[in-house]
Amino acid sequence: MSVSPFATYPLRPASYAASLGATVIVVPHPDDEALGCGGLLALLRQAGVPVAAVLVSDGSMSHPHSQAFSASARRELRYAEFRHALAVLDIDESDDNVLYLNLPDSQVPTLGQPGFAEAATQLASFLDCKQAATVLTPWRRDPHPDHRATSQLTAAALAQLPQPPRRLEYVVWAWERAAPADLPQAGEGTGFRLDIEAVLARKQRAIAAHRSQLAPGTITDDPSGFLLSADMLAHFAQPTESFIE
Repeated sequence: MSVSPFATYPLRPASYAASLGATVIVVPHPDDEALGCGGLLALLRQAGVPVAAVLVSDGSMSHPHSQAFSASARRELRYAEFRHALAVLDIDESDDNVLYLNLPDSQVPTLGQPGFAEAATQLASFLDCKQAATVLTPWRRDPHPDHRATSQLTAAALAQLPQPPRRLEYVVWAWERAAPADLPQAGEGTGFRLDIEAVLARKQRAIAAHRSQLAPGTITDDPSGFLLSADMLAHFAQPTESFIE
C-alpha cells in the first residue's frame, strides 16, 4: 500500500502550536475537531492560547433512519458530544465561545447556493469578534461534500476581513478516500506534521466523547447508520497530525 503524502510531511515540534495565537476551528460535523486536530487544540490550550469553535452542520444525518432518535434528538445528542469533546480539550464550550451555524448535515451549501452567503457573513463576524490570528478548516478537497463546503465557507468569510487570519487546513477523510486529484498540488500550500505525542491521550479521550459515532454506538436502531471504522480511527491514533498552510 502506498504511503500517504500527508505522512511524509516534515515534522514540527509541539511548541509550534503556541505561535499560532488566538485560534478558531471550523468544524463540518461533531467529531471532526477531535479527529483532525484534537492534538493541536490540546497543545494550544496547554500553552494558554484561546480557542473558539464553529460547528457548521447539525450532525443529524449519521443515523437518518432511527425511530428512537428523531432528527432533533440526533442533533442535540451530537451537539452534547461536541461540547463534551471541547471540554476534554480544555476549550470553553459556552455559547459565546461556540458558533452553531445549524446547517443541514450532508447538505451544507456551497458557493452560490441558498444560505451560503449568510453563513459566510456569520462566520466572518465570529472570526472578527474572536480576533482570530489562525483559523483551522478542513482540507479544501477533503473527500466529503460538507468538508469541501466548509472550506468554501471559510474562504468566503476570510475574504470579508480586512486582515484575515492565518489559515491551516486539516485532514480527515483524505487519509482514506482521496483520489490523486484530491491531494495537495504544487503551489497549494506548505504541508507539515505536528508532534502531538504529549497530548495524544487527551485527543483519544476527545474522540471517545463522540460515543454515537463509535461502535457499538448509542443509536442502535439504524443498521445503516454511520460508525467510524477501526481503520479510519487508526489514522487518528498516531503521535502526529498533518496540516497544509
